[in-house]
Parts: sequence; structure tokens; C-alpha cells
Amino acid sequence: MSTEPRGDGDRFVHEVSDPGSGSGNGRGSALGALRSRPNVRRALLLIAVVLVAGGVAAWLELHGRETTDDAQIDGTITPIAARIGGTIVELAFSDNERVESGQVLVRLDPADYEVALQRAQADLAAAEAALVAARAGVPITRETTASGTQRAVAGMASARATAAQAEAGLESARAKLREAEANADRAEGDLARLEGLVAKEEISRQHYDTASAVAAAARAAADAARASVIASEHARDQALTAVDAARAGLRAAHTGPDRVAVTEAEVRAAEARVAQAKAAAERARLDLQYTTISAPTSGVLSARNVEVGQIVQAGQPLAALVDLADVWVTANFKETQLEHMRPGQPVKIDVDATGQTLRGRVDSIAAATGARFSLLPPENASGNYVKVVQRLPVKIALEKGQDPDHRLRPGMSVVPTVTIR
Repeated sequence: MSTEPRGDGDRFVHEVSDPGSGSGNGRGSALGALRSRPNVRRALLLIAVVLVAGGVAAWLELHGRETTDDAQIDGTITPIAARIGGTIVELAFSDNERVESGQVLVRLDPADYEVALQRAQADLAAAEAALVAARAGVPITRETTASGTQRAVAGMASARATAAQAEAGLESARAKLREAEANADRAEGDLARLEGLVAKEEISRQHYDTASAVAAAARAAADAARASVIASEHARDQALTAVDAARAGLRAAHTGPDRVAVTEAEVRAAEARVAQAKAAAERARLDLQYTTISAPTSGVLSARNVEVGQIVQAGQPLAALVDLADVWVTANFKETQLEHMRPGQPVKIDVDATGQTLRGRVDSIAAATGARFSLLPPENASGNYVKVVQRLPVKIALEKGQDPDHRLRPGMSVVPTVTIR
């Protein structure tokens, strides 16, 4: 091997003359060139350090972040629906128009509901009048019951006294009858004895006539006493009937508290009917109020699907109200990305539609995977099960004041990157 050094200042070029040892001499010449060029050595060392540092930084950056492109803007979407059925007579909004809270959106024909309200108010007035009458009947029934009880007690006492008096009169009449019958029997006996004597003319005819008159008078007195007994028995029967009537009246008077209770129950029933009528009137008033449909919150109306003159049913959607001031991000991360993800971690959000980069924080992680919330959750209890990495919805709250023009719309695609370390 032979070399021929040629100098040009401090530079040397080594020429290789032996082809068999070219590779070794090439490395040697390269090392010699590096040794003779310290600036090149420093540059190469710097490049190596930069590459290593960049690789470490990239690894740390990627290792401490989780990102997904399965994410979108979410927001509060309130369906505007009719609470009652009716015919639309006015539409006070256009599609995609911004409205304020309380602004009138739709008016339904109120005629039928005005009539229903008038009828309910009339029913309420009738129920209230019936209640007034029922309440007025309570003291009347109480007074009538009290006075009726007093009269029944007094009547019972009077009937019993009359019956006792009639019974005493009957006993007296019977005694007089017995006395009159005894006198009549004695007079008849005396007359019978005198008939034999007058026939023998042992007594005077005048004496016999006197005895005959006495016997006749005794018989008349007995008949009168018998008639008095009959009259006394009739009076006693009447008195006993009066006692029975007074007893029945007293029993009826004793049911007075029950009649008062019945009257009070009628009052409570009337009060219940008034309450029902008030509820019906209030319902009719609310139905009339529901003919005017207003915006529950401020936002933008979209998805209008009704026109003036259209008949709508209760619960039928008319439009959708989107509150653009309250939006967030729903990101569907793989379950393998959630090991170190926690609420409160910072998030960088790239918006596809606007090119914005927004800031946010992890708000919460869903309680179940998206598949579990689907209409038909998957059934894994089969022999053909294949494990699939699931995704869980993660809610990301945006920092305030980043979207003053409300350019973010629910459904827009975004790419969130969560810093987990």
C-alpha cells in the first residue's frame, strides 16, 4: 500500500493504491478525516444529541397523551312539541332562526279551548252554589233535630201520663160498673121478693112500684157504668196508641245525629265536587294557555316540520331548539386508553370545520360503554364470541369564552387530545 499525501492548507487527501486493502484504508481515511476536522465531529455529535433528544421528547409526548378522532360536539337539543292538539294558526319563527327565552313560536286555534273553559267555569259555579246550599242545611238539620228530640221527649211523657190517666179511669169505671151491677142485682132481688108479697097484698102496690122503679134505675145505672167502662177502654187504647206513636217519634228523634252526619257528608261531597270543578276549570285554563307555544330557552331553531293550517296532536314535535351557548365534546375513547384518564385533566381540541384549537378539561366518563346504551345491546353469551375493544363516551367541558360567535354546532367532528401525565 502506498499513499501520496497532498497538502492544501491543513487538508490531506489519502489515496488508496492497494485494491486488496481498500476497505480498511477507506475507514482509516474517514477516521483520519474526522480527526483532522473537529468541526465536523462536533456537528455530527450535535446531530446525534438532537436526534436522541427529539426521540425521547416524542416518546414522552406520545406516552403522556391520548387522542381519538371518534369525537364530536354535543349540546342541549330541546324538542319543541305541542302539549295539546289543534290547528296551527300562526308560526312566528323561521328555520335556523335564533330565538330568545319566552318568545312566542306557535299559536294554535283557541276557540275550542275557550268554550271548554267557559263550560268548566259554569260547572264550578254550579258546584259552589250546591255547596252553599248544603252548608246552610247543616245548622237547620241540627236545630230541627234538637227541637224534634225535645218535642219527642215531651210527647212521650205526655202520652205516658195520658195512658196512665186512661188506665186509672178504666179501673174506676170498672169499679163503678161492679158497684152498679151489684146494686142492680140487689134491686132485682128485692123486686122479685116483693112480687110475691104484692100478689098476697101483704104490701101496698105503691111500695112494689117504688121497688120496681129502684130496680129499673139500678139496671140503668149498671148499663151506664158498662158504657163508661167501654169508653174508658177505648180511651186507654187511644192513649196506648199515642204512647206507641210517641215512642216511634222518640226513636226517630234519636236518629237526628245520623241525619246531621248525613247532611255533613253531603257538604263534604259538595266540597269534593267543587274541588273537581276547580281542577277541571284549571285544566281548561291550562289547555287554553297551551295554545300559545313559547321558547323554553334561548337558542337556534332547526328541523321545523309544520306549516300554518296543519293539525297537530299532543306531543307532536314541531321543531328542535339548540342552545349553542351550552356545548361540550363527547369523545369515544377505547377502553385501553382510559387507564390513566381522570376528570379534570386538560384537553386540546382540534375542530375540523373551523380549524380552531380549543381548550377543555375531562368532565366525566360514562357509566357504561356506548354499545350498552344502543337500541339493541350486543349479546355475548354465545359460542361465537370475539373480543372487540369497546369505546366509552367521555364528556369534555370547554373553557368559557372560546366560541363567542357560536360557530360550534352539535355534531361537528373534533379531535381531542387528553394530557394524562
